[in-house]
Amino acid sequence: MSDTGELLFTPELISDAVAELATVHDWLRFAVTCMHQANIYLGHGTDNPWDEASSLLSFVLHLPPITDDKLFAVRLTRAERRSFISVLQQRIEQRIPAAYLTHQAYFAGLPFYVDERVLVPRSPIAELIADKFSRQLAGKTPAHILDLCTGSACIAIACAYAFDEAEVDAVDISPDALEVAQLNIESHGMEHRVFPILSDGYDALAGTRYDLIVTNPPYVDAEDMADLPDEYRHEPELGLASGADGLALTRRILRDAAAHLNDGGVLVCEVGNSMVQLQEDFPQVAFDWLEFAHGGLGVFAISKSELERCQHLFKD
Repeated sequence: MSDTGELLFTPELISDAVAELATVHDWLRFAVTCMHQANIYLGHGTDNPWDEASSLLSFVLHLPPITDDKLFAVRLTRAERRSFISVLQQRIEQRIPAAYLTHQAYFAGLPFYVDERVLVPRSPIAELIADKFSRQLAGKTPAHILDLCTGSACIAIACAYAFDEAEVDAVDISPDALEVAQLNIESHGMEHRVFPILSDGYDALAGTRYDLIVTNPPYVDAEDMADLPDEYRHEPELGLASGADGLALTRRILRDAAAHLNDGGVLVCEVGNSMVQLQEDFPQVAFDWLEFAHGGLGVFAISKSELERCQHLFKD
C-alpha cells in the first residue's frame, strides 16, 4: 500500500514493470521509487531504500551484495523479474523486514540466518566486538563469555571469532530462538565453542562465572511498544518488550551480574532509549556510556567492582 492508502502493486503495474524493466539498475530504481511511495520504515539492517532494495535483489539473483557498478547493466530474466517484484510486494504491502524475506542478516561482518523467531541483528555492540572490547577489558583476553538474551547467537558467535580461545555461553529464555541460534552455531562451525542454553536470565547458570557478559536484552517500554512501526510487529515481542519503562529485565541483569563475573570482569549491556530512565533510576552508579564511530547509543559497560559497590541499589 502507498502512504495514501491506494493499492500500489496493481496488475497493470506488475505487468508493465515485468515487460519494460530489464536491468539490475532498472529494478533497483523502480524498487526505491515504490518504497518511497509506500513510506516504508527502515531500521532492520539498512537505513536507506537503495540498500534495502539491493539486499532483496541480490537474494533473488543469488548474488553477493550488489556493490560493483558493473552489475547494474546485467539483465534479469522474466522469471527473475517476477520473483523480485513478488518479494518487493511482500516487503511493502506486508511490511516484512527484508531480513525475514531473505533469511539473512549481517552482524559484525558475518552472515546469520534469521526468521521471525528472533530479532534482526542490528546492535552497535558489533563495533565493540571488532575492537575486542579493548577499553572495557583493558587488553585482557576473556576465556569465558556469556551472551545473555542471545536470540540468533550473532553476538555469541562474533565474540567467538574475536577471541579464538574463548568459550561462549549463548543464553535465551526462548526455545524457538535457541533453535535459530543452533542453526547459526552449526553454520559457523562453532559447536565446540558456543553453547546454547535455555534459561530465564541467570537462572540456569548457578555457580557459573564469566570474564565478560554481553547482553542486548529487551528494552522497549510500554509506550514505545504501542507505537512501533508495522515492520517491528513481525519481530518476537519477547525480544522487545520489558515492562512499563523498558528496564524490567535490565534491573535483574544488574542485580545478579556480579555473582556471575570473575574478578576484573565486565558487563556490557544495551538499553537503547531507556538509558535516560536508567540514569534517572540509578544516579549514583558510574555507568560507562559508550560512543560509537558508526552510530548507536544506549550501551554501557560496568565493572564487577562497581556492580558490587552498588549492589544494595539494584536489590532495592
